[in-house]
Formats: sequence, structure tokens, C-alpha cells
Amino acid sequence: MSPFRSLWQASVNATKKALTWELEEMVPPAEKCIFKFSSKEDLKRWHLYSDSEYGGLSSASLEMKDGGNGSDCTGYTIFTVYLLLCVFSGNLSTDMSEGSKWSINRSGFCGMRSKKFDGFIDLDGYDSIAMRLKGDGRCYISTDKQKITHGKLLFLLQRETGIQLRQVSDFFDKATCVPLTRYLPTWKGNVIDADMEMNPGRVVGMSLSVNSQGGGFIGAKLGSGDFRVEIDWIKALRMP
Repeated sequence: MSPFRSLWQASVNATKKALTWELEEMVPPAEKCIFKFSSKEDLKRWHLYSDSEYGGLSSASLEMKDGGNGSDCTGYTIFTVYLLLCVFSGNLSTDMSEGSKWSINRSGFCGMRSKKFDGFIDLDGYDSIAMRLKGDGRCYISTDKQKITHGKLLFLLQRETGIQLRQVSDFFDKATCVPLTRYLPTWKGNVIDADMEMNPGRVVGMSLSVNSQGGGFIGAKLGSGDFRVEIDWIKALRMP
């Protein structure tokens, strides 16, 4: 091969490689780990809330406990003799404390919300949220919070969707996958008719909550009483 042809072939190969790199940067991987729940340090990124802030009597905890099989947010299961398991649990009560100064329409709710941080959770290029967890038959509400520009205004908008977590015999039977299109804009817990473009690249937080009224799923567990959900990870997916 002549020196000129060799130089030309090297140039072609370099161009192909550069184009491949640019394409890989433009197309994100098929999945992206957003939150994992494999250590006490992971739980420091979350805080709890409930109707107890407004005079209610519901209570919740988020802690690591012994037991089960977990994963490292890469899809590979970890089998160890001693493993910590993340459990979001508590008790829902529709009662109010005596002498409460608050007056709320709906009591009997608890939730866990990601703490504020600098930057965004960038979901551009993804179309679904996947959660590997095990529920108790209640309906849980998955929420993402976005920074939205509407006209000249910049404000936070929550989008919610209900997921029913049935009790299964196997630990983390399978991941729960929710298309982003199922998330509806809400304000103070009520769905709103908002004609505005969602921006998946500017998500500033997520939450998981439960209430005594359920979410409209047939057969979902309702009313006051205990709740429990075991959580392994939350990911963004790009479905084929």
C-alpha cells in the first residue's frame, strides 16, 4: 500500500472513530441509575414527611434492615451472608391529635422525598422510570418534581402517577416500570389541566408516598394501618 493510500486510510478510520464517539455521546445508555438504596449513606439523600406535620397521627421510617438479596444498581444481584435491606414503612392514621391548630382535608399519608441538591436529574433521552421494589398491596404515588418555564415564569411543578405494589412471595419479584407519559401535572395533590411542556432534563427531585385512600386500583389495600415497601433502586430507562 502506497504511503498516500495509507495516510488516506488512516484518515478515514479516524473519522469513523470520531463519528462513533459523537454518536455514543448523543445517545445515552439504555438505562441510568438515579438512586440506589444499598447503604445507610444512600438514605441520607432522602427525608420523610407525613400528616404529623399538620396534626395527624401517621408515622413513617426509612431504615436499613437485615435480609434478602439486593443489587448494586447495575442489574446484577448481590448474594451475601449479611445484607442490609432498605425498608420504607410506618402506620397510616386518619385521626388527628387533640387540640391541633391545623385543619386539613385529608389525613392518613406518609412519604419519602429526595433532598435538595445542586443541579438536575437529567432524564433527557429516557422514556420510563423503573423501580425495583416489593410492596404490600397498597397503591403508592411516584412523583417527580421539575423546574418549568411558563411564559416568563420559572416555577416547580410536580408530576405524579399511581402504582399498585402487590405483595409477592419472591424478594423483588420484578422491576416496576412506569412510562413518563403516565406522570400527570399536579398541584397540592390534585391533577391540574396545564398546557405546558414537560422538561425531563430539569428534574430536581423525586418522591414515593402512600395514603389511606388508595389510588383507584381495583383490589388495592385501603384504610388505616401499617404499610411497608422494600426498595432496591430507581432507574431511568429507554425502552426499545
